[in-house]
Amino acid sequence: MGIVHPGSELTPTKQELLAAWLPTQPWWPTGAEVPKVEASFRFDDPAGEVGIETFLLRVGGGIVHVPLTYRSAPWDGGELIGELEHSALGHRWVYLATSDPVYVAETTAVIRDGRGEVAMVGPDGSEVPRRRSTASVRGSGAGSGQLRVALAIAPDEPVPAASGTLTATWPGQPTPVTLALLAED
Repeated sequence: MGIVHPGSELTPTKQELLAAWLPTQPWWPTGAEVPKVEASFRFDDPAGEVGIETFLLRVGGGIVHVPLTYRSAPWDGGELIGELEHSALGHRWVYLATSDPVYVAETTAVIRDGRGEVAMVGPDGSEVPRRRSTASVRGSGAGSGQLRVALAIAPDEPVPAASGTLTATWPGQPTPVTLALLAED
């Protein structure tokens, strides 16, 4: 279960963080505007320490997949996207999740176990209704090898050979899109 804090305020917002960081990436289309997030989903850190959230944005004919982790203290070794103030949780350091071992381990487990996104609950344990923009993700239930995550995706391109995959659908994208895979090097 992912714990969320409905009604909390973030400064800057997640959208503002993405708008500042995405255009600095070498794989971001030159001159492209950063659109509003189209869909998102969460995974759960089994230790309950690291927030794991993924954003999906449609840019031109492709999809940009931005997995993030949120930490309560700075972490050496990760690719820092920015920092934000959370009205309920305090200061947070936001990292590109592909550089975070908690994300890598959990995404690998989701693929191997055939799981999907987690349900959201409030701090009191009450269920938070699913938003229309929540993506449905599913691991294939098999796989070995190293996790490879696609950040810029052309949905019509063939998926590389893999022993396990993580796919997603969401409103406006009914055909599954491969976000990550397990492959032998």
